Amino acid sequence: MSEDNLNWQIPPENQPKPEEWKFNISAVLASIFSLRAEIPEDAYTAEVLGTERAGNGVLINSEGLVLTIGYLIAEAETVWLLSNDGEAIPAHVVAYDHRTGFGLVQALAKITSAPIPLGHSRSSQVGDPVIIAGHGGMRHALAAWIAAKREFAGYWEYLLDEAIFTTPPHPNWGGAAVLNRDGKLLGIGSLFVQKFDEFENQTDANMIVPIELLDPVLDDLLKFGRSLEPQHPWLGAYAAESDGQLLVAGLADGGPADQADLRIGDTIIAVAGESVDDLAKMLRKVWSLGSAGVEVPLTIMRDSNICTVIITSSDRMLYMKSPRLH
Repeated sequence: MSEDNLNWQIPPENQPKPEEWKFNISAVLASIFSLRAEIPEDAYTAEVLGTERAGNGVLINSEGLVLTIGYLIAEAETVWLLSNDGEAIPAHVVAYDHRTGFGLVQALAKITSAPIPLGHSRSSQVGDPVIIAGHGGMRHALAAWIAAKREFAGYWEYLLDEAIFTTPPHPNWGGAAVLNRDGKLLGIGSLFVQKFDEFENQTDANMIVPIELLDPVLDDLLKFGRSLEPQHPWLGAYAAESDGQLLVAGLADGGPADQADLRIGDTIIAVAGESVDDLAKMLRKVWSLGSAGVEVPLTIMRDSNICTVIITSSDRMLYMKSPRLH
């Protein structure tokens, strides 16, 4: 595993000052690992996410269980962790959970650093200071603050009722740890986003998946590699908001929407007869119709004509390679 990605650092003035925090920062940062995953070329996610993925992972128990962001390890057949002292540790995928966005991997060699305790992200407040930390110790730790807690909808049919947004953004956000003043884990880094405040000022930020989403699904993920909760219906339609409209910007190749002849450029007007004008509203309406497999009628505009496309939804996990249970 290359250490080329270690040849950069957060500017010292933006790194956390140890005297301002209530825990041993260096000791906690030792439990954040570099994560590299290799994905087969025939994997369903390979074209969009690539076959070589890199980010971070966070040790969360004494048995070597590492929490990361799921897109790094979805369909991975090989996973390596790299510690701050340069030790390369083989690992295998335990689970990927699309609903939360989390992924879990299991180290296959003993890890001596202490796991990072889980915090309570619901009790965090806008304005609270946090540390966003990737693998690499203090050089890759960023002093930041919570800029917002609000809904987040992703075009890949992903919705969080309350995501955490932190600023300034960390340059290696994927799978990074978000730590509160006590050194507890508040969430896992997912995305770089550009948000606008009420004055139309652009603010660069990271979107963070809150740690509270892990506990309800953790047992299922450990036992079965996925949540046993009924899966949301998946359309494979990438919708984008534009001037108060929902446009089909892309389609998952061979997915339900593609098979139903939904087309790029179509405007989605309604779901099951209910008007929708933003992505979150559309997703909630689709999911309210039932679990994966339910028929989803979309009213669309195509070439100035209004018509209905009926999509037989599916479970996206059926299209993906599953983790091998160990």
